[in-house]
Amino acid sequence: MEHKHKLILILALTSFSISIIIILMIYLCRRRSSRDESIDAESGFEFKERGELGTEDLIQFQCGEDLTVHDILDAPGEVIGKSSYGTLYMASLMRTDSVLLLRFLRPTCTVKMKEVVPVIQLLGSIRHPNLVPLRAFYAGSRGEKLLVHPFYGRGNLTQFMRDGNGDSHKWDTVYRISIGIARGLDHLHSGLQMPIIHGNLKSKNILLDRNYQSYVSDFGLHLLLNPMASQEMLEVSAAEGYKAPELIKMKDVSEETDIYSLGVILLELLTGKEPINENPAPDEEFYLTNSMRNAIFEHRISDLYHPDILLRQSGNRIPVTEECILKFFQLAMACCSPSPSLRPHIKQVLGKLEEIEK
Repeated sequence: MEHKHKLILILALTSFSISIIIILMIYLCRRRSSRDESIDAESGFEFKERGELGTEDLIQFQCGEDLTVHDILDAPGEVIGKSSYGTLYMASLMRTDSVLLLRFLRPTCTVKMKEVVPVIQLLGSIRHPNLVPLRAFYAGSRGEKLLVHPFYGRGNLTQFMRDGNGDSHKWDTVYRISIGIARGLDHLHSGLQMPIIHGNLKSKNILLDRNYQSYVSDFGLHLLLNPMASQEMLEVSAAEGYKAPELIKMKDVSEETDIYSLGVILLELLTGKEPINENPAPDEEFYLTNSMRNAIFEHRISDLYHPDILLRQSGNRIPVTEECILKFFQLAMACCSPSPSLRPHIKQVLGKLEEIEK
């Protein structure tokens, strides 16, 4: 009988223990489920906070308010440029029968969204007659990113200078393009609360409309790229002849390095020569070709800048003297000084250009 009571007691204790264990397991499972739901909800909130992209992952800026995700993604596009970090498309919008420039940035080349958004908001707020505006920005679910810009009919400055267009040799065209670039860069360097360093100024990043008005594009683009991609951008700039000699890493770009690149473009406009040094000396730090430096004195003044065919924008015929072109050349060379401290400030560049026209 005693043995029977012990067995009943053991069974009761065992049942009680099992019940306690089951209750604890149910409690823990419910708590974990509740915690997971909380994490999911928090993650969703964090994504919305982080992206701040609004509906359909699209940020719209001035003149881009009517754009939709479908407009951008469904637009037939033609590739007009490629780089290690992205692709440039000329896209035709079906709904509005208009043309836009779409710059696709590869997901592996860009920084995280929490770093992208404030930069995009900054770049999208910048407006100036000589800067290419950002109209919209799209971020896709797979990390793809698209920057939406207006399209300009004459393409970029490199194409204009290389396609044999006779207008590229006329002083009024050279001057109009040059002062437009300088005004755009001046706004970036001194017209905002904080200076924006272009970081990749070159003739391919100067767009032209049909009236030869110049627009500086791609300013601040390096801020959206990760260190490896931005460094590759700098290496391409060096290979093309636009990198200031003291610049080693893209993170060290400055107003002075932008001024150097501007000087190269001014010389390129004036001489029609590419800035690449085909056979640089081992210790050479100055990338400009001797042919670029000498072209103006060899034949440009006597053969190409004929005073009797040069017109002001107003249409009034004016003489263009060798002194006028020489001042332009000297200003460009000053911008390209190997010493950053000797390069003029953008305000000084703009002032000198305006003096030349007087």
